[in-house]
Amino acid sequence: MEGARIGIVTVSDRASEGIYEDLSGPEIHRILEDILITKWTHIKRIIPDEREVIESTLISLCDTEGCDLIVTTGGTGPSPRDVTPEATESVCDRMMPGYGELMRAVSLRHVPTAVLSRQTAGLRGTCLIVNLPGSPKAINEILPHLFESIPACIDLMGGPFIDTDPEHVVAFRPNHR
Repeated sequence: MEGARIGIVTVSDRASEGIYEDLSGPEIHRILEDILITKWTHIKRIIPDEREVIESTLISLCDTEGCDLIVTTGGTGPSPRDVTPEATESVCDRMMPGYGELMRAVSLRHVPTAVLSRQTAGLRGTCLIVNLPGSPKAINEILPHLFESIPACIDLMGGPFIDTDPEHVVAFRPNHR
């Protein structure tokens, strides 16, 4: 078994055009390297804030690349070009609103503008898609909290066993297999 397949998608017009260095995607990768102790493979994409491109990228990562988890960054705010949540919802079979609630709760401890975030998560087949904000600082604050429950979610969907380094995150598994 090759372990978990994790898509890391940066949604940014400027980063996709090479105008702006992608800092958020590499921050997600760095945190995952710290958190995960089981084998995993990453598939990275940097795409523009275009709903159709976001949708087709998520579909490809789920259906063709076989990702168990996709973590997106960017496009979750209130600006007119921020359409990552809409694209995610349109490709998902079921939504997981608890993840958006958790992300905003964590962010509200740090900034009052967390209420402006539209982060969400959903399921497409056996893949969990989670939309993080575009800020590396916010990613660092939020992502470890998500991994307290992400391994259990992947377990319940029949995905690969994902274990975390308890020095960084203790994954809660109510029905450990």
